[in-house]
Amino acid sequence: MNDRATSVNAEGISEPFASEAVPVEEWSEGTRYGSRFRYLSGFGGANHVGVALEELAPGMESSLNHYHMIEEEQAFILEGEMTLRLGEKTYPMKAGDHVCFPAGQKVGHSFYNHSASPCRFIMIGEKNPNEVVVYPETGRVGVRLMGEGYDRSSTMDYWQGADTRKQERTLSSD
Repeated sequence: MNDRATSVNAEGISEPFASEAVPVEEWSEGTRYGSRFRYLSGFGGANHVGVALEELAPGMESSLNHYHMIEEEQAFILEGEMTLRLGEKTYPMKAGDHVCFPAGQKVGHSFYNHSASPCRFIMIGEKNPNEVVVYPETGRVGVRLMGEGYDRSSTMDYWQGADTRKQERTLSSD
């Protein structure tokens, strides 16, 4: 068992580590979504690139279908098989397959494990604090900088809510 929360030593140097030393994290939402993962880059002290070793159980989906406006993501399948949902299309993926999701590619992506065994894969992505993520099926837009999500259908015209009539301006003297 690991007794350290990070691979960074007392001098602030990131040292090598075994992936098994990284704590397993798990999440789920209802009976449809969820996965287990080890956040390798966080354990290693990385700030700009995120790398996670993920395991998707049979019958589970990895996330809501989504795309990124600023960040790029990539996935490499290590073991097992699963289905990639990319927009309206699906693609079977197996060990040794790789996929890239370039920033601004306005096609949602997510994974579904259609098999009877867990699928293990590496997810790589940027960690941009200004990221905007769009969820085409729900209409949600996530703005990381603000830590908030918005309903995409609630759009505003640039001048909406502004008083566009000329106003008399006076200078105040103190």
